[in-house]
Parts: sequence; C-alpha cells; structure tokens
Amino acid sequence: MAAPQFSTFPPRNNRSRPKRLFTLNEANRSLPLVARIVRDIVNTHSRASQLQAKLDESPTSKDAATALAQLEETLGRLQDYVDELIAIGVALKDYDTGLIDFPAQHQGHDVLLCWKLGEEKIDYWHELHTGYAGRQPIATLEESD
Repeated sequence: MAAPQFSTFPPRNNRSRPKRLFTLNEANRSLPLVARIVRDIVNTHSRASQLQAKLDESPTSKDAATALAQLEETLGRLQDYVDELIAIGVALKDYDTGLIDFPAQHQGHDVLLCWKLGEEKIDYWHELHTGYAGRQPIATLEESD
C-alpha cells in the first residue's frame, strides 16, 4: 500500500483572490492569530512526517491502514490551517520553520514582510525575487502612503 507523499514546502496556490497589502503595523497586529495558526501548521506537519516515516518503514504491516488513515486526516487538517492563512492574506513559505510572507509595499512597489515562528515581531522584509536570503532590516522599509 503506497502512502501519499507530501512536501516540506507548500504548493503554489493559484486561487483567484484579490491580493491584500499589509502595512507593517497591520502585519504586526495580526501576528498573535498568525502565530497560533503557524504553530498548528508546524506541529501538524511534524505529525504528518512521523506518520509518513512509519508508513515508509512498513508499508504492508497490519498497522499501515490505520497509519494511512491517520496521515490522510492529518494532511486534511494541515490544509485547513494553510487555508486559514490564505484567508488572512499571508503566504506560508516553509512548514518546518513556520516561515511566512506578508505582501506589502516599499517605495511604491510590491515587497514581502518576512516573519518566522518564534520571532516577536516582523524585523525583516525582502523583494519578491530575492526570498529569505535577501532579507533586509525593517528599518530600511519605506512604506507608501
């Protein structure tokens, strides 16, 4: 019995919805809710990884059907959490670290405010094409009015 495989990185979401732009203040104010959801995502992803490993070790054991059902339920719950983030307007970038991007503006063009689970507030932003490696201190962000 082949187990479903899943990734550490979320799939690109092509859902059609207007893109919300956050100010730094709005993004920071949303962090208590976002952090709770992201914590659930990281924990649920960890559980799914454990179940996947169990299935990979013994895909034909008598417990495999139970583990497969648990994995499918866990992946459904994981998707529900990701959908909650999408509804807020933020993008999950990494299931393991809880890396999140908030769409924003810098000098009149689109950028991303970057936050990771465990950080108290948003301290970095980056250009759309540079990703996490291109993070810059939030002090250099010039929001448009």
